[in-house]
Amino acid sequence: MAPIRVRIGVLGLALVAGLAAPTAATAAPRAGSASPAPTVEERRLDGGVPREILRRSGFAAVAPAFARGLGRADSYREARAVVAHEGAALWRRAVDRVQGRGPARGDLSRDDDRPLYWARLGMTRELHAWEPGFALGERQRAALLTELERTSRGQSDLRLPRDGRGGHGKGLKRVLLTGFDPFTLDRDIRISNPSGAVALALDGTVIDTPDGPARVETAVFPVRWRDFAEGAVERALRPYLPRVDLFTTVSQGRVGRFDVERTNGAWRGGFPDNENVSRTETVPVADPASQPQWTTTTLPYAAITAADTGRFPVYDNTSVTEIPAGGTEAVVRPDGPTPGSTAREGGGGNYLSNEIAYRATLLRDRLGLHGTLPGGHVHTPVLRFGAGNTDPATGAVTDPEFVRNRLDIVAQTRAIVAVAVSASGADRD
Repeated sequence: MAPIRVRIGVLGLALVAGLAAPTAATAAPRAGSASPAPTVEERRLDGGVPREILRRSGFAAVAPAFARGLGRADSYREARAVVAHEGAALWRRAVDRVQGRGPARGDLSRDDDRPLYWARLGMTRELHAWEPGFALGERQRAALLTELERTSRGQSDLRLPRDGRGGHGKGLKRVLLTGFDPFTLDRDIRISNPSGAVALALDGTVIDTPDGPARVETAVFPVRWRDFAEGAVERALRPYLPRVDLFTTVSQGRVGRFDVERTNGAWRGGFPDNENVSRTETVPVADPASQPQWTTTTLPYAAITAADTGRFPVYDNTSVTEIPAGGTEAVVRPDGPTPGSTAREGGGGNYLSNEIAYRATLLRDRLGLHGTLPGGHVHTPVLRFGAGNTDPATGAVTDPEFVRNRLDIVAQTRAIVAVAVSASGADRD
């Protein structure tokens, strides 16, 4: 999920009838009140593809049920309780569907990450439109939206065993993995993000590795510049990085390959996000005076790239784009940055996949964990539809090759995590 200079089009940057449009909240409006307009992302819900995805996954009723719950709230405190409960329930429902628990409630393949994305947007649209019978200030509505985002993305559901046992015996490793929402939806609204599918498939699972079992906990993040500038990544990860044995951020990258990104850069390249907002600037972080231009992976990239993890090749990507010290023009450096240079692209480009990798590894370093905590970024292959299903205007929302590709990417990411855990354990021994 990065505008990497791969130069494979937007899909290589990196992430029906019978269904009524989402209904408005049922609470009676308060005289003189005004609710915010739907966001750019929420307005996409009115298209036929999101409706079909929601209907065929059994998630079409999520937003209307949420609206009814809000309508019964008689205070801000009650509303916050509804938001927290329903947001967490959506995340668990999406995880359960992908992992095969409970009925599928539709013919869309269970591995699909898109129902979570579109159902969440239905809920945020209801929350934006809600006019309660009690006074609700702008800050309170914003706080409710933040709570909904946090809970429905798994960020409040990171259940790391405190003693390294977790019911699976001594030596259980703890892994934190993050994915992303679908993106570039104005080019093809059918898009799925394999990193989101990975997060749903691996959340709460235990992976057997040669170095022992590893418990994986996951969360997903929005494709929005503003959330990152407001510290969403640091708030979500800071409590957990000191407690894990390995972390990896994951996003969609290049066609036909995985990449372990060696270096991350402190630069936003301006590609539009899911709100159609562009940002071209240094990555905004706390304490900018101590901000480095580059951060590096501590994942065991040599072991990962040497292992047979699946049908896609896995590369140790060392290339960056920099402005050399004393220079003015950007230069591609295949072997990484030179001393004193200014970042223009990390190995993963200069979009939000590079930024989450930069922020997570910078947080690792600021917590004093660089030498002890393996962590970094993995780019998955682009998730592509079948050869006869490439037209966004007329194509189907899914096809057998699309499902196969997603399942293979998920399985190979799981295998990469297993190799990383085992190699990191060997390095520490």
